[in-house]
Amino acid sequence: MFPRFIRCLLMILALFGPIAGIYAAQKEEGKNVPVARSNSPSGMELFNQHCAVCHEIDLKGVRPVPAPYRVPPDLTTLARRHGGIFPDAYVADVLRNGVTMPAHGPAQMPAWGTDFREIEGLDATQVKLRISSLTNYIKSRQIK
Repeated sequence: MFPRFIRCLLMILALFGPIAGIYAAQKEEGKNVPVARSNSPSGMELFNQHCAVCHEIDLKGVRPVPAPYRVPPDLTTLARRHGGIFPDAYVADVLRNGVTMPAHGPAQMPAWGTDFREIEGLDATQVKLRISSLTNYIKSRQIK
């Protein structure tokens, strides 16, 4: 009976041993690989959530606005208005810092960098990623 028990035990180990070894190797390998989680919204999602209220979904910003605000600029013509080259740094700066506050009256453009950091509680890397996503989305929507 004892030899029969040993034979069964050896067969079980022979069958399940390699499976346990593979599982352990995969588990160990997974420890060295950082999990890349990106729960950051896309540029289009960010634009629709934060910018479309003024610039419209089509980025043209032609809706009437109440005084003292001005009609928001058409964001699809930024490259054309800058000699055919999309002004990445300028757009990122405006998104991050807003525009200069006029002497009298409200600012025309929110400082999304500050809002993302203070209202949404994002860190500097997350803010930079959102500004970059928004900039790239606006760049992708330029008219030819």
